[in-house]
Amino acid sequence: MTGRTFRMRRLRRGAPELSARGRSAQPKVVALGGGMGLSASLAALRRITGDLTAVVTVADDGGSSGRLREELGVLPPGDLRKALAALCGDDDWGQTWARVIQHRFQSQGDLHEHAVGNLLIVALWEQLGDHVQALDLVGKLLGAHGRVLPMSAVPLELQALVRGHDPERPDEVETVRGQATVALTRGEVQSVHLVPNDPPAVPEAVAAVLDADWVVLGPGSWFSSVIPHLLVPELLDALVETKARRVLSLNLAPQPGETSGFSPQRHLEVLGRHAPKLALDVVLADEAAVPDRESLVDAAIRFGAAVELASVAAPDGSPIHDPELLAAAYDRIFRMHGRIGPWR
Repeated sequence: MTGRTFRMRRLRRGAPELSARGRSAQPKVVALGGGMGLSASLAALRRITGDLTAVVTVADDGGSSGRLREELGVLPPGDLRKALAALCGDDDWGQTWARVIQHRFQSQGDLHEHAVGNLLIVALWEQLGDHVQALDLVGKLLGAHGRVLPMSAVPLELQALVRGHDPERPDEVETVRGQATVALTRGEVQSVHLVPNDPPAVPEAVAAVLDADWVVLGPGSWFSSVIPHLLVPELLDALVETKARRVLSLNLAPQPGETSGFSPQRHLEVLGRHAPKLALDVVLADEAAVPDRESLVDAAIRFGAAVELASVAAPDGSPIHDPELLAAAYDRIFRMHGRIGPWR
């Protein structure tokens, strides 16, 4: 058996066994990301642990979040809201509240397309004057199966160096500003950075990463939701220093715009350019989304990681993670790659 085949394994399907382990045997898991990718990961992880913390990017400047950010000077609440909705349970209470906070008003006035959850979160920020306390209170109201934290307490602007953002000048590299614009660029993203370039991390987020048994990064928009976590110095230091094992969950398909044409291994390469000191333990990919498995294994080895292949996509063929299949994949990774916390 070669080194490559030894480090690339296929995970079998199967339901997680949270009840069999019991609450005292649950791993402490921290998931980092934003948008629908993080929501998919949280919907899976809440099925296998009750000790779950989401650390969410706060650079969104589009839609309802962007309007609230511009008008009130607050953190963009949208990705935080999506994470809270993903942590709602499958019972009537959880699903009702998930629908309520995701509900968007439809009107001809200023409320058009504002999400109820965004308004609730911002109202509590203004009432309490504390981002973390307010999000904890919303989580308690929803009966969320975990905690949601912003990665920084200051609104951030995402900027990218993009080649060919203007189709009429395909070889020119220019700075593109704003997460919404970066996500939709038709050019090739070279790198991203944050403004301010050394934002303070939320202390509770740093503490959660340092205290975790497992840290999960991705899936999600690579340049606008995943990599930004590596651009907050205190958070990156925690990710490098933590004794937790680190899982990188790859997307099911390239994202139109910012990662058009990216192979799975190229996702790893750009991650490494932004955080060369970061090590990983496992890279999780859907087996149907990996046409060149040896190249992915080579890219993962540079991070010190093994590759795990599993069927985690929705059965209908859409590029969406199935929460139960993704939960089974995470559960097996946690079992197969060792347990380092008191839940061992």
